[in-house]
Amino acid sequence: MNGLSDTSQTLSLMAFTAVATVTLLLCVMTGPDRDDLDEFYTGYNSLSPMRNGLAIAGDYISAATVLGTGGVIALYGYDGVVLALSTALSLMLLMFLLAEPLRNAGRFTMGDAFARRMPGRKVRIAASLVTLAALLPLMLVQLAGTGQLLSFILGFSGESVQTGCIVGVGALMISYAAIGGMKGTAFIQMVKMVMLLGSGAVVAVLMLNRFDWDPGALFGAAAAQSGVGDAFLRSGLQFSGGPYPELDMVSSQLAVVLGGACLPHVTMRMYTASSARQVRRSMSWAVSTVALFVLVITVVGFGATALIGRAALAQADPQGNSAYLLGSQAAFGAEVSTAETFLFTAVTTALFLTLLASVAGMILACANSLAHDVYATRRRETSGRQEMALARISALAVGIPAVLLATLVQHRSLQPLVTVSFCIGASALAPALVYSLFWRRYTRTGLLWTLVGGTLSVFLLLPGTNLVSGSPHSAFPEADFNFFPFTTTGLVTVPLGFALGWLGTLASGRGKAAEQRRQYEAVEGWILAGAVRKN
Repeated sequence: MNGLSDTSQTLSLMAFTAVATVTLLLCVMTGPDRDDLDEFYTGYNSLSPMRNGLAIAGDYISAATVLGTGGVIALYGYDGVVLALSTALSLMLLMFLLAEPLRNAGRFTMGDAFARRMPGRKVRIAASLVTLAALLPLMLVQLAGTGQLLSFILGFSGESVQTGCIVGVGALMISYAAIGGMKGTAFIQMVKMVMLLGSGAVVAVLMLNRFDWDPGALFGAAAAQSGVGDAFLRSGLQFSGGPYPELDMVSSQLAVVLGGACLPHVTMRMYTASSARQVRRSMSWAVSTVALFVLVITVVGFGATALIGRAALAQADPQGNSAYLLGSQAAFGAEVSTAETFLFTAVTTALFLTLLASVAGMILACANSLAHDVYATRRRETSGRQEMALARISALAVGIPAVLLATLVQHRSLQPLVTVSFCIGASALAPALVYSLFWRRYTRTGLLWTLVGGTLSVFLLLPGTNLVSGSPHSAFPEADFNFFPFTTTGLVTVPLGFALGWLGTLASGRGKAAEQRRQYEAVEGWILAGAVRKN
C-alpha cells in the first residue's frame, strides 16, 4: 500500500482526468490550423523568450529527471546533488557554446544543422537514426513509469491495470505530438513547469519549516537517518560498490553534462526562436528555471531522507524513484489538512503532466526527424501538406512501438535505458555538433563515423555494466555477463566519439578536407553570426 488516503486518491484521479482533457484541448486550440511546415515545426517562432525558455526547461526536465534525480539525492546525498548540478551545467554549456550556432545552422531538425554544410541524404538518415536511438529508450522509461506512478498514487494493483494505464496515456501523448505540433507541445511544457516548480517550491518551504529554516539542521538530520553517517554528505557513496568509484563518478558526470542538453528533443527548441538575441534570452530563462528546480529537488530529496529514513525509501523503491512523492507527503506531518491534501494532489498532478509532456516532446522530435530528414528528402516535390501528414503518421509509427515496448519492460530496472540515452547524446551527438559547427575541415565521413561509431560503441559497452546484469538491482539480476568496470560508458565512448570524427576526417584525405573547409567558410557567417538565415 502507498499510504494515501481515499480522499487523496479520488482527488488525484479527478485532477489527472481534468489535466488530460484540458491539455488535449489546449493542443487542439494552439496546434497548426493549416498545412504550413513552419507553423507545425516551429510555431512561426511566435513564442516569447520567457515562454520558449519555460518550454526548453520543460523538455529538459523529464519525469526521469524529477523522480530519478530526487531518488539519487535521497539515497546518496552529496552524489545526488552533484548529479542535479550537472544537469544545470549541461544546459549552461548548451547556452554558451551551441545554442546560437545551432539555431542559425538548422531549420526544423538536427539533420538540418548537419546538412547545412554537408548536404546529402546519408547525413540526414544517420541523424534521424541517432535521434531515434537516443530518444526511444528515454520514451520507454517515461511510459513504463506512467503505470508505476499511477498504481503508486491511485492504489491500483495488477499488471493488467498498469499495462492499461501505459496504453491509455501513450495514446494521449501521441495525440499531443500529432495534433499540437511544436506550439501545442510548448504550451503543455509551460504549464508543466509552472505546476512542477510551484508545487515543489511549496513542499520545499514546508520541509525547511520543519527544520526551523536551518539547511544545516536538514542536512544533519538526513545524514543521521541515512545509516552511513557523514559519508552521506561526502562524495563517493553512490559508486562505492564498484572497483573504481572515482572514475565511475567522472564517467557518469561526463555523460550527463555533455549528453543531457544535446538530446534532439531539447535542441529542436532552438529553432523556435526568431533571432539570435531571442535564443540567448530563451536560454537564460531555461537555465534559471532549471537552477530553481535543482534547489527545490535538493531540499525535497534531503527532506525525504531526514523524515522517512534512507532504509525505508530504499525498501519502497531500490532506485529511490518514489522518494520525491514520499518526501512531499512526509512534509505535511501526521495530521494532513484539507489544504495539504489539495497541495499533494497538485504535486502528483504535476508529475503526471511531466510524464505526458516529456514523451510528447520526444515523440514530436522523432516524428519530425523521420518526416523531414528521411521521407521528405526522398522526393524534391514533397509539398507542405504531404510532409505534415508524414509527420503525423510518423508520430504514430514512433509512438505505438514505444508503448508496446514499454509494456514489456515495465517490471525491469529502467536505469540502463536512461543511461543509454545520455551516453548517446554525449558520445555521438555532442562530438558531431561541436565538430560540425566549429571545425572547418570536418568532413562527411568524419560526421558519419562520429554518429554511427559513437552510438554503436554505447550499445556494445553498456550491456557489460552492472546496470544490465551482475547486481540485485540490475535489469537482469538473475544473469551476470558484466565485463565493463563502470556504471556508464562515458569515460570511454565520449573520447572515442571525438576520436572517430577526427579519424574519419583524416581518412577522407586532404582534398576532401580542403573542400569541406571551403564549404564551411561559405556558411560560416550564417552559423556563427547569423548573418543570413537561409530557409
